[in-house]
Amino acid sequence: MAGSTEMAALEESFRKFAIYGDTKATGQEMNGKNWAKLCKDCKVTDGKSVTSTDVDIVFSKVKGKTARVINYEEFKKALEELAPKRFKDKSKEEAYEAICQLVAGKEPINVGVTKAKTVGAVERLTDTSKYTGSHKERFDESGKGKGKSGRENIVDNSGYVSAYKNAGTYDAKVKK
Repeated sequence: MAGSTEMAALEESFRKFAIYGDTKATGQEMNGKNWAKLCKDCKVTDGKSVTSTDVDIVFSKVKGKTARVINYEEFKKALEELAPKRFKDKSKEEAYEAICQLVAGKEPINVGVTKAKTVGAVERLTDTSKYTGSHKERFDESGKGKGKSGRENIVDNSGYVSAYKNAGTYDAKVKK
């Protein structure tokens, strides 16, 4: 079997893929979606000898009957199942070594992640320094929105007569 440093790298890859996309994941168990992503990102699936269907079948085979996830031991069994299919010309042990080398040290690839761009008209429309009229009152000098106070005239209804402008000045006017 593989050396201890290679097994540590394999386990590290398992943990990285196990927590990918799930904020509550501990890294001890991997779901089917992350297993499929691992096989795709690490080039275990090649489209000919190992397809995504094979990956799903192997996952279903190694997990428990009612379980929805696999642990690290089941993960190694799954790799053993896929190894002879992926490397047909090698012996079972050599194929397992080769598939471990494909996976070891890898981490999830963020392909197709959309980044926000502000170009052309979008840039002009979102530049608050160019706003005029009542719209410019909604933002402060730094371009940060003022919230509700920027959208509405908030009336002080604290006095006996609502909207009384000189609230709290009666005592100053009437001297005793």
